[in-house]
Amino acid sequence: MFTFEAEMHQKFKKHIADNFPFLEGKKLLIAISGGLDSVVLTHIFSTLNVAEASLAHCNFQLRGNESDLDEQFVVNLGEKLNLKVYQTTFNTKKYSKENKLSTQIAARELRYNWFQKLVKKHSFDFVLTAHHADDNLETFLINLTRGTGLEGLTGIPAINKNIVRPLLVFSREEIKQFATENNINWREDASNAETKYVRNKIRHEVIPKLKELNPNLLNSFEKTSLFLQESQQIIDDSIEDIKAKVVSKDFSTALEVTKIDIEKIQQLSNPKVYLYQLLKAYNFTEWNDVENLLSAQSGKQVFSKTHRLLKNRDFLLVTEISSFEENQVFYIEENQTKITNPIQLKLEKVSEKVDTKNNVIFVDKDLLKFPLTVRKWQNGDYLYPSGMNGKKKLSKYFKDEKLSLLEKENTWLLCSSDNKIIWVLNKRQDNRFLVTTNTQNIIKITHK
Repeated sequence: MFTFEAEMHQKFKKHIADNFPFLEGKKLLIAISGGLDSVVLTHIFSTLNVAEASLAHCNFQLRGNESDLDEQFVVNLGEKLNLKVYQTTFNTKKYSKENKLSTQIAARELRYNWFQKLVKKHSFDFVLTAHHADDNLETFLINLTRGTGLEGLTGIPAINKNIVRPLLVFSREEIKQFATENNINWREDASNAETKYVRNKIRHEVIPKLKELNPNLLNSFEKTSLFLQESQQIIDDSIEDIKAKVVSKDFSTALEVTKIDIEKIQQLSNPKVYLYQLLKAYNFTEWNDVENLLSAQSGKQVFSKTHRLLKNRDFLLVTEISSFEENQVFYIEENQTKITNPIQLKLEKVSEKVDTKNNVIFVDKDLLKFPLTVRKWQNGDYLYPSGMNGKKKLSKYFKDEKLSLLEKENTWLLCSSDNKIIWVLNKRQDNRFLVTTNTQNIIKITHK
């Protein structure tokens, strides 16, 4: 008969073989606090066949000297198991206040952002966290009490991109018994016993009552979670079918634009629900405002932290919020042959004018004043459009061309150092710099 240790290893290895075979031989980063769960995860993976395992520990500076002792414990454990330890310290309270987040959410953002930086810098394949069955149930109950859709009731995902949670099938009781019987030491976080936090209140006051009603609560929850996940999959499949009919991509501007057909959305049984499913990945939260865009005037918009949703005639347009300052200017010196920021331009001397593509112009170099500049348009800008007589304000040109607000905002100008427009990129060249029969030096400019 197996000992508990052998049973646990057997169960864990079978679970890994059945559900996480892709971890074998990989370079793994194990998130470790020093507490019971992450220490057990570390001990177990130190015995498995992985190419390399390293530890990542965050000191959130929330518990004074205790936080420092946690950090030292992890360093010592890494030395004992011959595992590299990555450490960092966060001013969590300051980050929480500046970003108007709860302490727990702030800590979560900080650690997961740091994990991904380590992944990118050191080429880790996966990040492992020690969430277990009790954590999963607690998260379900937290979401239930706060109000959530089906997705919020499906539990913590075992695999979420490069985040893997191998302990989700184990209970806290199993993990603790395994640690005790194998003489594994860990650090106790005294704040876990406090009930001022919602999760702790649910852990210490709600779940024990539920277990009195059903001693097999975790098993029952696991079945329920599986049923909910299967239901969510049906919804996801349905949304993919709808998405193929109502969503398209537009690459005609400098930004990638996601277009949602308003008429087709309005023909659906519940437009607001479908909009939520289509747009939830873009971090929008004001769903009434999002739905109101369907009937709003063209030009109305809603923002999330990362994206903008703009009503433009018959479509809702989703774009990522630009990181460039509105009035930022980029320079091209006389001997430069290309730039890659904020857009890609290639400049080359040629002997004749041949191409007539929208993304290519030919100019008389002797008429240019360097450095050239690349910038967004501003009120008062005007050009002498090629093929037309006289000058025209850029705002009037945009109106005549029926450009949307988004298209106008993402139009770049190539200008001479005296601020004369050379080219409204991919749209219209200025007459003042055209190649003529008298041109001696021709420059070909290509926008990639």
